[in-house]
Amino acid sequence: MKRLIRCLGLLVALTVLTVMVTACGSKPLSSRNVWHTDQQSKTITWGVKADTRLFGLLDTKDGKIKGFEVDLANALTKQMLGKHAKAKFIQVTSSTRMPMLKNGNIDAIMATMTNTPERRKQVDFSNTYFFAGQSLLVKKGSSIKNVKDLNREKGTVLGVVGSDSVENVAKVAPNAKVLQLTDYAQAMTALKSGQGQALTTDNGILYGMSVQNPGYVVTGGTFVSEPYGIAVDKNQQDFVKATNKALKELRANGEYNRLLHKWFHNVKGFDYEEAAKE
Repeated sequence: MKRLIRCLGLLVALTVLTVMVTACGSKPLSSRNVWHTDQQSKTITWGVKADTRLFGLLDTKDGKIKGFEVDLANALTKQMLGKHAKAKFIQVTSSTRMPMLKNGNIDAIMATMTNTPERRKQVDFSNTYFFAGQSLLVKKGSSIKNVKDLNREKGTVLGVVGSDSVENVAKVAPNAKVLQLTDYAQAMTALKSGQGQALTTDNGILYGMSVQNPGYVVTGGTFVSEPYGIAVDKNQQDFVKATNKALKELRANGEYNRLLHKWFHNVKGFDYEEAAKE
């Protein structure tokens, strides 16, 4: 009987210890300090696009994602954590980037994400690192010259799920029909097959698509401002402050402009001063 009591006592003690350890190791994601964790690991995990030419595109030859945002994230990582720090990249899309941030799969989003009042309810943003504007991509010779033409002709405009571009078009061209695709590659395929008369998103993204598809042009100017910011989860102000400080330093030492020219120097009509606005 004594042996049984001792065994039961030991079992209870082990159970209590297990519960305590589990509780200590399961802090909610909202209580994490991402910046302190990254300082210890000397690593920042970035969510980046892999389907967006000039910003983040998967190179099938070596399996690496390349683009302006990838290079800028690398530069920011080293500016924030030291020259031996490592930037880790995880592919996101317009529809997956927010859930992956909230789930703790990534530390920050740098994926052509516009800083909007609606999104600021869910995440915090860094200062602007690329000032884009929404425009249209059409086939050369198209009768669609601007967003008003879409409204008049009741045409179909193509967009991407998770982007605010389609909502913006609906405000200025309520007569236009909308077709949303999973990613920009599918949207471009839909445009080529005639499923829509125009594809809409930020002009920076569209410039990359026009470079890849010479038969298509960016038209109509910009009808909505789209300032890109680095998004982090709420209550991560330490990370935001460190990011803004590093971004300011990269602008001051010329590295920001070097990367901007590296990726956009051959884009016809690209406005460096507009893109670099803070």
